[in-house]
Amino acid sequence: MAYPIKICGICSEEFELKPDKPGFANRCPDCSANDDAAISAKQKAAEANPELNAERRKAMRDLLYRKDS
Repeated sequence: MAYPIKICGICSEEFELKPDKPGFANRCPDCSANDDAAISAKQKAAEANPELNAERRKAMRDLLYRKDS
């Protein structure tokens, strides 16, 4: 059974869309890997600042549990 040939939305290269391909269906494996690396770098930067995370948690708690008097 042949896999469908798709064109990458980023680099315009052709690739086979296989069922176990990671990433988006409209991106080739190379572009999907680059996108995953960028996302993981952003997550690491967000986790590195505990004070910022504490402020986020406090803001969410205030929004969720505030009492409208």
